[in-house]
Amino acid sequence: MTDTYAWLRAEAGAGRVEEVIVAVPDLQGRLQGSRLAVPYFLEEAARHGFGACVYLLACDVDMGTGPGYAIDAWNTGFGDFLLHPDPATLRALPWDPGTALVLADAAWPGGAPVEVAPRRVLAAQLARLAGRGLTAFAGTELEFLVFRDSYQDAWERRYHGLAPATRHNVDYALQGLSGIEPVVRRIRREMVRAGLRMETARAECHTGQYEIVFRYDEAMATCDNHVFFKDGAKQIAAQEGRALSFMPKFDEGEGNSCHVHLSLRGKDGTPVFADDTVDGGMSQLMRHFVAGQLACLPDFALLMAPNVNSYKRLRPGAFAPTGVSWGRDNRTCPIRVLGSGASLRIEHRVPGGDANPYLAVAAVVAAGLHGIDDRLPLPAPHAANALADPSVPRLPGTLAEALHRWESSELAVKVFGDEVVGHYAQAARAELAAFESAVTDWERVRGFERL
Repeated sequence: MTDTYAWLRAEAGAGRVEEVIVAVPDLQGRLQGSRLAVPYFLEEAARHGFGACVYLLACDVDMGTGPGYAIDAWNTGFGDFLLHPDPATLRALPWDPGTALVLADAAWPGGAPVEVAPRRVLAAQLARLAGRGLTAFAGTELEFLVFRDSYQDAWERRYHGLAPATRHNVDYALQGLSGIEPVVRRIRREMVRAGLRMETARAECHTGQYEIVFRYDEAMATCDNHVFFKDGAKQIAAQEGRALSFMPKFDEGEGNSCHVHLSLRGKDGTPVFADDTVDGGMSQLMRHFVAGQLACLPDFALLMAPNVNSYKRLRPGAFAPTGVSWGRDNRTCPIRVLGSGASLRIEHRVPGGDANPYLAVAAVVAAGLHGIDDRLPLPAPHAANALADPSVPRLPGTLAEALHRWESSELAVKVFGDEVVGHYAQAARAELAAFESAVTDWERVRGFERL
């Protein structure tokens, strides 16, 4: 039998790795876990799993839990599930010498998978694809803002008056990057050292905004790389005395997106989206797949835009999708078809920097399968500015609207199951409850003196 941890044994034997972080992606796409000594990891956790509290997959961004989730931590005594490491995700952390990290899948003590775990939600949709002889390949494009301030300074100032790492719009610029380049250069290089394959990197249009794009891969591997990159980028920034943010809408400027590129291949690895014998070059399967995106966007929006702030980005004038449409190389549409031949793919432009990649990609796959299974017809592409066209059907404009569409969707229950639908509905309710109880700066400015 092949030793799946041969690399780790060799590195530990040479004194280069002393600890392994076992982490599970939570509902927000963050990594939660523990540090284990290498001998303990190899002798126990790698074989039998490692215990972690069940509330890690039933809490909000503040780690608050409660009733309403499919996992009720309070009423079950805050017990453990088991985290089973996936050796394919093991890698060293260049920014944390002597440390490796491995992602894990959550399972109940009896061995059944935790169905609401984000990685499991995606795996279920990929299994449906595999049942049809198809494999999804994906890439995610994460944008983020870099500030000259540290995370500690930003916290103490309540995130007011922060200094962006560039002075003006540097979209595609090769100059004016002196304030941002040291930290993003380190992020680029250390991610490559960790095994990610970088494609491109450039500044974006918001002051201090940057984007690093890594090579596409099989969908699960891409999502694993995504959460690894996001976690590592924040740690590197903190070490450099800088803060960076992936939040979809930090201020009135351009938001942070997470465009998802996706295509399908057959059992033999042949791309199945392209067909040069038909007008437009799109196979019938691809046309159904895109039609499924349009049909499911309102119902599945919650999986791509899971927070109150998500919908501040999806507003008119924000150069982010507001309606349901598709177009050929049209960035004003939520579904952009681009490329040709083997590179023909969709770009899903709804997810923002806060999207959990596993859930967003699962939504894309599930929507595409709905289009394929029901042989949905594809309307004509939108050739003009879809953002300014009042005839284009609207996306949900708020988290409350997205929650309503998700909870009342028969299709969501059919493809994701009652447990998953209810669990992520509760996550949205927790987010809304926290927001609705907060007093904002806008309210103080508006009402402190004048009301």
